[in-house]
Amino acid sequence: MTFVTQPHYPNLNDPDYLKFYQRLNQDDAAVRRIAIMGIADEENSELLPWLHFAVQHDPASEVRQEAAVRLEGWEDPQTLAALSIALLDSNLAVKQAAAQSLSEIKQADSIAPLLPLLEHRDSYVRAATLRAIRELRPLQAFDAIVANIHHADVQVRREAVSTLGWLKQSRGQSLLAELATKDPDAEVRRIATGALGIEQSLSPVVEQALLKALHDDIWQIRLEAALTLGKVKAQSAIAPLIATLNDPYWQVRIPAARSLGKLKATSAVDALAQPLQHEISNLRKEAALALGEIGGVSALHLLQQAEADSDPEVRKAVRIAILQIQQAG
Repeated sequence: MTFVTQPHYPNLNDPDYLKFYQRLNQDDAAVRRIAIMGIADEENSELLPWLHFAVQHDPASEVRQEAAVRLEGWEDPQTLAALSIALLDSNLAVKQAAAQSLSEIKQADSIAPLLPLLEHRDSYVRAATLRAIRELRPLQAFDAIVANIHHADVQVRREAVSTLGWLKQSRGQSLLAELATKDPDAEVRRIATGALGIEQSLSPVVEQALLKALHDDIWQIRLEAALTLGKVKAQSAIAPLIATLNDPYWQVRIPAARSLGKLKATSAVDALAQPLQHEISNLRKEAALALGEIGGVSALHLLQQAEADSDPEVRKAVRIAILQIQQAG
């Protein structure tokens, strides 16, 4: 498909912008793309129809993509509709640009026009819409979001679970707990595990899900579980977290140490001696801070032995931890 010389872009009948109108109707896609950039730089809402036309109808994907990018920040109904249509573009770069622009919406009024897309037949449209509304925490979309957490398309499930977590609703916790341990996709399990840390009072369902996730085959999920168990102050997790200090991945040991500190687990002091001497400085630092949180004579003794650590950040953490214990005593 090629552009012909007869006009296709609408004439906005504004003599001040005649140059843009002429360039938009050139055969050369590069000229049209530069025109789109110039139009966007004007930041004039009266010129938006040209961007809407471009993202939907220009035959060159690079022009459609540029228009999708440049529509970011506009949240009028026409722009939202144009970007929604662009999610079905045949070109992946255009779809991605439209999805990115939609993900930047900030106004609560922008949610309603997008909600019907949560039932769209196209998986990409659903996933992009879930991502777009996520940070606005649309409580009115709770049921529609939940309807997508078991979708066949894994990307839809990931976005739905993430958006459900952002809602921070108690009624969603049992659903997230189930996904954290049973979804076949590791990333869904990881997202769900991290989303279980919102409850002030820890329910048995959430507690059991997190303890199970602490033994997941995927280390990123174990990491998320170790971190979340500290957030929810699960005293039942102290022994499992102490065991996690021996996890094959040092990345998992870091949140385990951190959570033991938050739990003020005095029974973990001796176990923290090993990570305090680990070759990874970040782990030594976290162990030191955890000992400071826990406090006590034994913790202080271990920290004093680490005062000459080779890493300045670790030495700083040790000093902070020692001071914390001394002030508490």
